[in-house]
Amino acid sequence: MTDREVVMGWFSFIILGLIAGAIAKLILPGRQGGGWIATLLLGLIGALIGGWLAGLIFNIGYDDFWSIQSWLIAIVGAIVVLLIWGFITKSRAKA
Repeated sequence: MTDREVVMGWFSFIILGLIAGAIAKLILPGRQGGGWIATLLLGLIGALIGGWLAGLIFNIGYDDFWSIQSWLIAIVGAIVVLLIWGFITKSRAKA
């Protein structure tokens, strides 16, 4: 494997996470704290955590960029992170 392949893999993963964050924002009702940039970054974090948990719990991971499995893992991870972020920012707003 060359360095170029590794960079493209990370680049694809970043794009996947950003798009998953946007899809998660569209799926979740209501307003989460932060704007679109924060949502996209949280989606990237969610894709990372989703992939880690899917590998840990179900022994599955990201196949490739166009795999439905990869998209579902990234979107579910992004939704979970956005929900947690929503609870954190709601409790700060009340305090």
